[in-house]
Parts: sequence; C-alpha cells; structure tokens
Amino acid sequence: MTTVDSRGVPLEDYMLDDGSSYVKLPTVPLPAGSEILVGDEAWRAAMDLAKSRAERPVIAVDVYPGGDVDSLIARIQSALPGIEIIDVEDAAGATPEAIEALIARNLTSDRVFGVMSHFELDEFYDVDRRDALRERIGERTGPVVLVGWGADLAADRDADVLVLVDMARWEIQQRQRAGAGNWRAGNGDLDILRKYKRGFFVEWRTADRHKRDMFERVDFVVDGNAAPEGAGAVLGDDFRGALAAATTGPFRVVPFFDPGVWGGQWMKSTLDLDPTPQNYAWCFDCVPEENSLLLEAGGRVVEVPAMDLVLSQPRALLGERTFARFGAEFPIRFDFLDTMGGGNLSLQVHPLTDYIRDTFGMSYTQDESYYMLDAGDDAVVYLGVRNDVDPEEMVAALRAATDGEHPFDAEKYINTYPARKHDHFAIPAGTVHCSGANSMVLEISATPYIFTFKLWDWGRVGLDGIPRPVHLDHGVKNIQWDRDADWVDRNLVGQVEEIRRESGLVEERTGLHELEFIETRRHWFDQSAAHDTEGTVNVLNLVEGDEVEVVSPTDAFPPYTVHYAETFIVPAAVGPYVVRRTPNSRSERFATVKAYVRGTRTTDD
Repeated sequence: MTTVDSRGVPLEDYMLDDGSSYVKLPTVPLPAGSEILVGDEAWRAAMDLAKSRAERPVIAVDVYPGGDVDSLIARIQSALPGIEIIDVEDAAGATPEAIEALIARNLTSDRVFGVMSHFELDEFYDVDRRDALRERIGERTGPVVLVGWGADLAADRDADVLVLVDMARWEIQQRQRAGAGNWRAGNGDLDILRKYKRGFFVEWRTADRHKRDMFERVDFVVDGNAAPEGAGAVLGDDFRGALAAATTGPFRVVPFFDPGVWGGQWMKSTLDLDPTPQNYAWCFDCVPEENSLLLEAGGRVVEVPAMDLVLSQPRALLGERTFARFGAEFPIRFDFLDTMGGGNLSLQVHPLTDYIRDTFGMSYTQDESYYMLDAGDDAVVYLGVRNDVDPEEMVAALRAATDGEHPFDAEKYINTYPARKHDHFAIPAGTVHCSGANSMVLEISATPYIFTFKLWDWGRVGLDGIPRPVHLDHGVKNIQWDRDADWVDRNLVGQVEEIRRESGLVEERTGLHELEFIETRRHWFDQSAAHDTEGTVNVLNLVEGDEVEVVSPTDAFPPYTVHYAETFIVPAAVGPYVVRRTPNSRSERFATVKAYVRGTRTTDD
C-alpha cells in the first residue's frame, strides 16, 4: 500500500529516488516520536487539549492572510459539531475602505512597486468592534473557536490553545492567479501584479511580524497550503524542534518552477519536470521568503514557509554577524533562469542602495551575478553600455521603443559577451544587463525580490496577454554610464582567482565585484572538498557532477545527499563540513559554487 501525504502525494515522491536525479520535494525530519494529524483529528486534538486547560476554553486559530477562512470554519464545524465558531475578520476587521485608505501611501499608483510598510496587525482592526468581540468572548457559556488572521489578538494573546494556519507565499500567489483576492479587499479580478504588490509591501510584512510573536506560544501548526479536509497539523513543540534541528545540518527548501515569456526547455528535461507547460522560465531554489519546508514524520508531511526558520532561528541559521547586519532576513538568493530554446530576458537594471532605500524603503539592493550552468554555442550576456555611448541618445531610443513600433537596437548601445558553461558574470546594481537566449543561468544575488527595472522587453507581452511593465523612469535614474566595455572587461568578466590548489582540489574566487556584499567560491574536486561556515550561512549548488554527500567530520549530522543542480543551505551553526563523492557517484569531477556574506566569517577579523 502506498503511503501518501495530506495532499495525496505518494511519500516516495519526497524521497531520494535512485540517487541520481534532482529531488523536487526535499523534506526536513520532525523530531523522533512526532505525529502529524490530518483533517478532523487535528481539530479534535486541539479541543481535547483546550478542555484539559479550561472549563470554557478559547481556541484561537490564527490564519495567515491568503488562507481559506470559510473552508477552515466548515472543516472545524464538521470536526467539532455544536461548538461556537467566530470569524474574527468579519466580527472585528476594519472595513475594506478603511484599510485601503490606511495603506494607500504604501501601495502607490504604480502597477508593481510600492513602499515597504511597518504596520502592526491591530491597525487593521476596528477598535470598537474588537472590544465588543472580546466582551462577547468573555461572556461565553461554553467553548469557542476564533478563526482568522488576528485570532490571537482577538483572544488578547491569552487563548487556551493557539493554532497557527501558515502558508508559503508561493501558494498565495497561485491562489491569486486563480482569482483569490487580498485580505478583506474584494479584488479577486484585479491584475495579479497589483495583488502581489499589496501582499509584498503590506500584508506579508505585517503577517510575519505578527506570527513571529506566536512561534514560542503556538500549540499546533496547520498546513494552510493544503485543502482543509486533508491538511496536516503538528504540535507546536515538534514544529519548534524541527526548526531548531534544521540549523544543525544541511537542508534544502522546496523549489518551485514557473513558465515565462522567455522561458526555455533545459529544466524541463534535465530536472525531469512536468512536460505539460510550454516552458519553464524560473526556478526559485533558495528564496526562503517565497519557498517552503516540508516537515516529515511517519509518512506524512506538513508544509510551512521556509521563512519560519529564518524568523525563529536567525542566529543559528545566519550567524551572529550576518544577523547583526541584516536582521531576520535571508540575504542570499539562488534561482534558475532558463532561456535554452527560449528568448532573451528583459534588458534591465537594478536600483542603487541609496535609491531603493529612499524610494521604496528597502535596506539593501539586488546586486547579482550570472553563473552559467549551461550555454548554447550562440549564448551571450548583455552587460554594461558600450564605450562612448551617448546617454541622451540611448534614453531617447528606449523611450521611443515604448510605443511598440520602434524596436530598441540593444547591440548598438549594450555590450555582448559570449557565455560558456561555468562562466560567471558579476552584475552590481546600476549595471545594465540581461541574459540572452540559449542560456541556463544560476542567478546568485541579494534578495530584495521584485526590484528589477525593465528598460526594454523586446516588444513582448506577458503570458496573460498584458504588456509587461517597463520602468524606464526608475531605470534611467540608476544606470551607471561609466560602466562601459572597458570597465566591464576589468571588473565583471572573467574574474577568476585561484585561492588554493592541492591534490584533487582547486578553490577559486569567481566574483563578485567589490561593490557587492556576496563572496562566491568555486571548489573543483575529484574526491572531496573541506569547508567551514566560520560562523556565517553558506549557500551552495552542485554545478558539476552527478551526486555528492555533505558530511560532518565529527558526525554532528547524518550524511546529506545532493544531486546535480540542487541548491542546499548549510547553517552558520554547522561549522566544519565536507562535500564528497558518494559510492553511487559516476562522475569523475565535481564542482560546487558557494556563496556567503563578506565580512561575517570568524577569520575576517
């Protein structure tokens, strides 16, 4: 009999299969003895616990914005017939109009960009209605279940049992694409980019601040990504134990894949993806704010946001110095950009730190780099402006191109460089760039997510048929015109420096530019390569070779298998570790690319 998870996925889909392929559903083990409850059994267990603590208990079911509150209430009613259930959002939430007025300045009129907010959840509740709800709760004659985003606040943070229904942002985006709206907004038919903007700049920031306060108190965590009738739940102690244990060894987040207008075919074939979509443009393989973790026990899984680990274990995960610099943010992003058999990315530029802070309220910007996992014979990278380019002439040509009738002659103004497998191009903010067609890029970058200013998109529309937004005014203010061919040649292309060489091992610095805060190292090896986190988080990808394992020289964690193109995280708390070939490895040579934050290692003193 096949064992399945709470969503009907066979458990073997989560396991390392034959030791040779990309694992699309990696798991993180729950502590020994943990049990995942599914559907009604979770709600009955919550009520049993509540009744053991109080005669007329209050259960607060706090739901991350984007969760299906109506379906949750129906599920709880089925599991606990006769129990009073209150939708706290309807009972005490501010009107949609009041919320809209409150957040208008943060949303702006722009389709994509807003301003980072610092709201607390109680600002989205009507004070009088909230107080009336609390009075109603105080007068209860039996058990009551409060459901919705803010249930913990409605219970005055004093519920007898606290349940967190958590969701990954990627799942929220899928629901929004299918017609779901933002929290109490009634905007299901709104442009998806505007719905994402409201989540990114307002709702998710507020929600993360709110749930971070609950982590140490929560009694149950429920998988809000799954349908309520089959959603898994885990005890709060087991949830906390799994996150703490995750910082003691290497792990992977759950990658997600998405099509795009320029998408290619490399990931579909090489990573054995569903062949149905026309292409795959993106894969986010290490973006904890977007990705999730699968917590596994006894043949079942609970999916939680990977950001929960960052928020609850920042020092052990990031390291003291990285945490001191960035707070509970994961500053390094690894993702794939597939244009093999596809088209060029948009010609773009990222904002300078001063600009992104003053304009959008972000504390750091998207410095990045392109590492070529693979490339066709005609692959190129567009990088920097050509020598002696006339800025006014180029800007005028870009503006003319916005009418869709005067294509921008990119090669006239932008340098092109041949791209070969294992080339690494540094791209500090302010540098005009894009990857051309027939490239498979491992993008290594900082993590402000959406702050890409498109300058020219080759006259395309999005998959939704709507012209993709071009932010020329923002972009022009950030182009560094002195980054011409001469400067790019000296600073961004072919910047490989050998650090050490010994029998069967070569370590190289492959970038990035001195203006960027990420350091990257490539290790070529035949048998093994020794590493040490030195007190800061490491992010690695196996860019050459079929299979390796990550081991502890002191057996501090069990061997962890990694396959070609898989990105994995080694928490700062791990210290020394070794990447080595496995008995199943068939490759003769291996290589990893490792990234970490400069100036945060113990040897940087």
